[in-house]
Amino acid sequence: MGEVRPRDRESTRRRILEAARRLFAELGYEQVTMRLIAAEADANIALINRYFGAKRELFAEVLAQQGRFPGVIDVEEAGLPRALAEYVADRLSSDSGSPVVATLSRSSASPEIHGLIRDRIMSAILGPLESRLSGPDAQVRAGIATALILGTGTLRDLVGPDVMHPADREIVVERLTAVFTACLS
Repeated sequence: MGEVRPRDRESTRRRILEAARRLFAELGYEQVTMRLIAAEADANIALINRYFGAKRELFAEVLAQQGRFPGVIDVEEAGLPRALAEYVADRLSSDSGSPVVATLSRSSASPEIHGLIRDRIMSAILGPLESRLSGPDAQVRAGIATALILGTGTLRDLVGPDVMHPADREIVVERLTAVFTACLS
């Protein structure tokens, strides 16, 4: 006889979000169905609709749960290029890559959620980075840095952690610091 789980709204909601997060990162928005999420979460489709509404709203919630760009940018402005370089170098050599970058890149072709993706990039990376920069053209400079960050995340997702040997980390950090210094100043 199967295991009987007590009804727990918060637990079910978490299972649905976790299943949706994994599936969107692995398959992208277009390939994921509500039935697939329900099966992965061991939940009823009606519960998904009740808790989140349509798939678009569930996707938005998954993005919102990912949090803001890590505390990397919470350093003094002079230390920002190095902090970003270290973050990117660590992401490049990571075994897991970034689930947010995977979700965004695998879902970016869907016009239904293009606005959600744009808003997420603006609120999680580009906007906070821009607010940290002084001087003219802060949005342009933050945009270039954001492109570099997202591009390296995509490279990591496509090639894997072999893109950088761990022994080369300091060389990569030094070069990336120079690149971030150039685009942020």
